[in-house]
Order: sequence, then structure tokens, then C-alpha cells
Amino acid sequence: MRAVFPVLAIGLLAACEPPIPDSGAGVGFDDFGASPQETPTGQTINGDPLVADGVLSSETTLQPAPETTSAPLPTVAGTAAPTASSAAPSAAPGNDDIAAETVAALSAAGANSGVAPIEASPDNPAPRALSNPGISDENDFTAVSSRQTIESDAERIRQTQEQRQVVEPTALPQRSGSGQPNVVEYALTTSNPKGTRIYTRAGINMRARNAKNCAVYASPDLAQIDFLSMGGPQRDRLALDPDGDGYACDWDPAPFRRAAGN
Repeated sequence: MRAVFPVLAIGLLAACEPPIPDSGAGVGFDDFGASPQETPTGQTINGDPLVADGVLSSETTLQPAPETTSAPLPTVAGTAAPTASSAAPSAAPGNDDIAAETVAALSAAGANSGVAPIEASPDNPAPRALSNPGISDENDFTAVSSRQTIESDAERIRQTQEQRQVVEPTALPQRSGSGQPNVVEYALTTSNPKGTRIYTRAGINMRARNAKNCAVYASPDLAQIDFLSMGGPQRDRLALDPDGDGYACDWDPAPFRRAAGN
């Protein structure tokens, strides 16, 4: 009798437990040959519409796409489809003018050269080489060999040798005398360096006179010529050589000596 009560209690608990649903139910496949259930467009699984009529305001109207197509645009309940005039983008200003100017520029370029512009393409034939008589073809072996031979070269060399003239060296011409001393000859006949006293000089205020009188000459060479013409280097009446080295107004014989040595 005691064993019956536990069995009855277990039976009652089993009867009160909710049933476990089938794991395969609701998936949409009753068998392998069945197809999945299709939900109508714009509806939920339960068949209710996604958006109720009159829920959307006029502010949520879909804007048209930038590019227009022939197919009609989708609409949403409660909204109006965009018209073709609002969807079509306006043409950029100046496109027609730019195209016209481009065509005019190409036409002008073709008219100036006399040859129409050539479009770059691998199918285009190679340009025809134009002969220019002003360009030398001496480096073209075919052109040179067509008009010259070894015999003609030998004849030309022989004619050149016959026309050659050998000029024998002669003595240097003498400078036409003007009566003035030659400063180059004077520089080569002397040996003392500039600033070395060779001759005696005496006078009053020699430095001041030297600066005043040397300022008259345009170059030291002209001062040296005049100095030698008036009795220099032994005599110096204008104080052109106050230090007595034989060279007037800073004239220097060193450059002439170096030139002769080279």
C-alpha cells in the first residue's frame, strides 16, 4: 500500500508538466520535398503590413536618385512618387560652349598645318618620312656609297695634296719706328726688380710732384715711354721715378720678362 502512493505522485507530476515542442516544427520543412514558406512583400510573418497607412508624414518622402532611369521609382504608402522633372539633374552650365570651343580649336589646328590631326592608335600607319635636301646624309652608308667609291676618294685626296702649299717660316717683321722708346725692349734689357734703387734722385717735394705728374698719364706704359723720351732713366725732370729704380709711375717690367721666358 505504501508503494502505491509514490507511483501515483510521479504520475500526477508527469501529467502537470507542459509538453515539449517538436524541435523540427516551425522551421518550414515538413519533409524534404516541401519548399520554405514565402512571406508576401510588404507584410510581416503574421500578414500585417510593415507600415500602416497614414503613419508616415510628408517629411519622410523619399528623394529621387541622382540618375534617372526608365523604370518607375518605388513608392511608400502615403507618399507620392517623384516626377521625372524633379529627378532629372540639370545640365552643367557651359558644357556646350566648351565642346564648341574644343571643336573650333581642333579645326584651327588642322587648318594651320594643312594636315588633319592624327588620333593616337596602334592601327595608324607609320608616318611617311619626308626627304629634306638641307639635311646631310654623310652618315648614311647607302647614300654615300651610291655616289662615292674608293677610287673617287683616292682621286680627291690626290687633288688635295697637289693644292697644298707649304709656307716656310720667316723672320718676325720689325716694328715701324715712331721715334718713341720701346718699353718691351727696355724691360728685357734691364734686370733689377721694381723698387730697387739704381739711379740717384734729388729734388724738393719729390713725392707730391710724382703724384701730380703721374696722374696726367692714362697708363703706366705711357708714363714710362715719356720718361725714357725725356732722358730717363738717368735723368728725371718731372719726378716720375722718385725712388730711382728706372721705372716711372709704378711701371713694372716683370710681366714682359715672364712673357719672354714662356
